[in-house]
Amino acid sequence: MSTPHVVVVMGVAGTGKTTIGPLLAEALGVPYAEGDDFLPAGNIAKMSAGVALDDADRGPWLDAIGRWAHGRAGLGGVVSCSALKRNYRDRLRAAAPDVEFLHLTGDRALIERRMAERTGHFMPTALLDSQFATLQPLRGDEAGVAVDVSGSPQEITERAVAALRRLED
Repeated sequence: MSTPHVVVVMGVAGTGKTTIGPLLAEALGVPYAEGDDFLPAGNIAKMSAGVALDDADRGPWLDAIGRWAHGRAGLGGVVSCSALKRNYRDRLRAAAPDVEFLHLTGDRALIERRMAERTGHFMPTALLDSQFATLQPLRGDEAGVAVDVSGSPQEITERAVAALRRLED
């Protein structure tokens, strides 16, 4: 890509944001920030208890990610953030207008299996239904692309880089 952009790797839990984000950042030659690192401790405790976050819970988290993205404007970067609703993405764009979204999509059964296989993550599989219920896919007027998460992390990353490059054309 000609000018480094900030890319938000978005999608429901278990799509591989934390796996693909660093690989994408490496491929683009920009830094990566883990969206979970911006979560307030209370949000993590709530999700660990199997309780879905509401919009009020997500506000400070989105604002922190937006500040990071704004600080990377013109320099580029990749950050993971579920960004499930349009108004969440609008909030991120208000802070960093040139942000682009990479929506990791996939079959629910595949995502659930991957969630069940991972260890050491606070998000329980039980919240996957609420994630899908909340998800509002990217619309045509939003700068971003959707990439399927089937295949290896390297294959997904290669598809993501190619899709983002097409977005630039």
